[in-house]
Amino acid sequence: MVLYNFMSSVKTTSHKTSATAFKSGFSSPANFFNTLRAFQGVDWSRAEKTHAHSLFKRMALDVPAYRDFLRANHLRHDAVRTTKDLASVPVITKKNYLWKNPFPDLLWHGSVQSPYVLTATSGSTGKPTYFARSPSIDEQSSLIHELIFRSSSLKKNESTLVIVCFGMGVWIGGVITYQAFELMGRRGYPVSILTPGINKAEILKALENIAPQYKQIILAGYPPFLKDVIDEALAQGIRFDKNRTLLLFAAEAFTEHFRDYVAKRVGIKNPITDAINIYGSADIGTMAFETPFSILARRLALSDKKLFADVFGGITKTPTFAQYIPQFVSFEAPNGEILVSGDSALPLLRYSIGDYGGVYTFNELIERYKTHGVDLLKEAQAAGISDSVYKLPFVYVFERIDLATTIYGLQVYPETIKEVLLNKSFVDCLTGKLTLITKYDENHDQYLEINLEQKPKKDIAKVLASELLAEIIKNLREKNSEFRELSDFLGKRAEPRLVFWPYEDPLYFKPGIKQPWVARPS
Repeated sequence: MVLYNFMSSVKTTSHKTSATAFKSGFSSPANFFNTLRAFQGVDWSRAEKTHAHSLFKRMALDVPAYRDFLRANHLRHDAVRTTKDLASVPVITKKNYLWKNPFPDLLWHGSVQSPYVLTATSGSTGKPTYFARSPSIDEQSSLIHELIFRSSSLKKNESTLVIVCFGMGVWIGGVITYQAFELMGRRGYPVSILTPGINKAEILKALENIAPQYKQIILAGYPPFLKDVIDEALAQGIRFDKNRTLLLFAAEAFTEHFRDYVAKRVGIKNPITDAINIYGSADIGTMAFETPFSILARRLALSDKKLFADVFGGITKTPTFAQYIPQFVSFEAPNGEILVSGDSALPLLRYSIGDYGGVYTFNELIERYKTHGVDLLKEAQAAGISDSVYKLPFVYVFERIDLATTIYGLQVYPETIKEVLLNKSFVDCLTGKLTLITKYDENHDQYLEINLEQKPKKDIAKVLASELLAEIIKNLREKNSEFRELSDFLGKRAEPRLVFWPYEDPLYFKPGIKQPWVARPS
């Protein structure tokens, strides 16, 4: 039993905590925050290599499935002597590793005797993949959530209501968010937690009846779902202006336009500190997280096309841009493929999670911006966020290729249409949710169908629908050079077709699940 009381600036409660022993690569939470301040970029790089090499050696000896995997790939674990040798270690995937082995063999010592928390995902096959996580993953996630809290405008010693709007079933988001804030409470933060999950009616009741009793609110959930909650709350006369609010997102990338929109709706004055996205997964928990510094860097890149292309590889989509703690989870990106390494009940090393992007050390990013005449540290000082600049490494992540549809061979991403739906002309009638489908007409010509959800008791007028189509085409032409060429060549045949659906229609807009931004024709 260990009592954690490491917050001199926060009034701690009198009850004792029964938090598990700290096993996150730091001796204590206090040591964690001290290290964040003290470590330079080179220190994190060294820690990342050491941690990954140590994890490999332990997995090679103590995880039955990984021993078999190395043997099948004709690799002796003692041949990997240095951190540089790790680059020769084969990549693991769901297909070549997770799905090929009995569940217990994927765990330390091949045993299910330990008290793990299980979560599941069901991929394209519909068959669930189960993951086990150890208490250290929850502790790490809690420290990351505390770091986000500390970097925000929220006051550390004021009453705070956390409303967890992620699903509370077999999925990871709801449970790990609850545990993160519950552990923060044990460390002395005055946080209360409500877990309505995706029950929108209960969330709205909470915002109306219990939230006013607190000084601060944290809304945590899937981006389009939280937007729905905020829009409906305001439509019902529920006010956010009497509370200080933090929005915490996960599971999906979004644009700066979206961040500004939802922040303004709840009265957030500084979106780069108080509207934060987390990059997490059922596979290994909370992996990386936006910081005010990473958001500032992304915003500056978006304002300079050459800088954006240089930093993010010339792709026009907006990536999630986050920082990470190497002793928790580390990243590589050979040939743009994101590989994750992390220690949990089900440890992973050089695991292809299915995303693509890249990584930077802190110093590499600073120097990359300087070549374009941008001093990120001075910009941070001007933005008033110098106190929350940590010299952690960065990872940028693009959504998977399968989260786009194609028309005449070119990729069309939902993001380009999502931006248009946030325009003032359309937000009163449409929720912002959509589903893209590539279809064929009676002449077997390909076309793009955009299915759009209307707000409750709203029917979009023909004139407004025409304006919307024109804006979508305009944005596609501006943001997608291939579409512009296609449009010039095909004319009206390249124009998308808009289909409007009633609110929460079950075909594409079933409530309570992740929005299917792209669908395949049946």
